[in-house]
Amino acid sequence: MFDVEDLYQQVIVDHSRKPRNFHTLENANRKAEGYNPLCGDKLTIYMRVENGIIEDLAFEGSGCAISVASASLMTQLLKGRSEADAERIFNAFHEMVTGADQAAIDDRELGKLKVLAGVRRYPSRIKCATLCWHTLNAALSQLTETVATE
Repeated sequence: MFDVEDLYQQVIVDHSRKPRNFHTLENANRKAEGYNPLCGDKLTIYMRVENGIIEDLAFEGSGCAISVASASLMTQLLKGRSEADAERIFNAFHEMVTGADQAAIDDRELGKLKVLAGVRRYPSRIKCATLCWHTLNAALSQLTETVATE
């Protein structure tokens, strides 16, 4: 029998072992650093934003499987999207992983990010999944201080 949880786990493992968009972005015009002291996740988000569109997006760093997979999936989903789209998707993602009203979540908006829905059952892992998103928001806002989950 097909188990969707197994498929989700396979996607997370694949993205953590072979993260997409894992490199520096030489022509980035936005950058932010994030740190999760609880798990030890550290990452840097690089982005090039032109006329309100995320033209390119990449990350570097180290972290647990959930943190790396979340960043990899995020970069894939947001390339070519507007800053407003990024904010809306962040809010939907945050609702999904924090266990808010699941019926209100638009699966089409989240795409493959849906594989991370299970972290809501593990409160200590939510910060791993959301670190890259908070760091992305800091880069979009051009904040210079390191984003920390604690």
